[in-house]
Amino acid sequence: MSARQDLVEPCEELSIRRQCELMAISRSGFYYEPVTESEENLTFMRRLDELHLDYPVYGSRRLTVLLQREGREVNRKRVTRLLQRMGVEAVYPKRSLSQPGEGHRIYPYLLKGLEISGPDQVWCSDITYVPMAYGFLYLVAVMDWWSRYVLSWELSNSLDSEFCIRAWTAGLATGRQPLISNTDQGCQFTSEAYVEAIESAGVDVSMDGRGRWIDNRFIERLWRSVKQEDIYVQDYGDGLEAQRGLARWFGEYNTVRPHQALAYATPGEWYHSPESYGAKPATWRWK
Repeated sequence: MSARQDLVEPCEELSIRRQCELMAISRSGFYYEPVTESEENLTFMRRLDELHLDYPVYGSRRLTVLLQREGREVNRKRVTRLLQRMGVEAVYPKRSLSQPGEGHRIYPYLLKGLEISGPDQVWCSDITYVPMAYGFLYLVAVMDWWSRYVLSWELSNSLDSEFCIRAWTAGLATGRQPLISNTDQGCQFTSEAYVEAIESAGVDVSMDGRGRWIDNRFIERLWRSVKQEDIYVQDYGDGLEAQRGLARWFGEYNTVRPHQALAYATPGEWYHSPESYGAKPATWRWK
């Protein structure tokens, strides 16, 4: 159920029909109860997520073979459907045969040859699948590219653009903003509402090349860390538990956890006090 559906409930002042009209959702959409995945499929989805971290270039064929070698009875058709449900796809250059979203504009990649030498020059965002003991969620984060500092993050039970916009707005609420916002070409980030949220803040929009995972490598590395150090270990049972646990992990990631690429300082130290870590902070330049 989306955030807008959560606001619709029986009351004497407004009928369900009128509330749905005001929230721009259909009544059938309000009453619809999504079909949950079976326990077996949830197990497959978690394992597929683990395999995708280890082998990001593997598509449905190879992933199916790996699962079958582990003794799991699964065919490629099932693996393909579950990967689509998870929002996961293999990393490789693809022919431009489909658009990320109908009518959505694709923006150029602005980081090529750009020298990134300090905080708030580039923020990046991405979405990842979060397996839990009894279901799954999606996680989006907004991260400062130079310092790896996570400015904001949000959990959602659906792959829509609303929770991405909330994360972006929360990042701006810190009182700082970047020159460039970089994302992939997913339909959540190419949606008119999301792009408007970026451009209305006076920030330039940049998008990765198709199949170019390396263009957004830092946040991909963040996903590996949060999953291996927290999500897989904790095996959260529900969204509330995941919200609390991830809040704890991201807090420690920003302010306590030493980061090897930052000379073992924390992302928070680099982000808030860059001048304290060498007369000439590290510079990232992308080809």
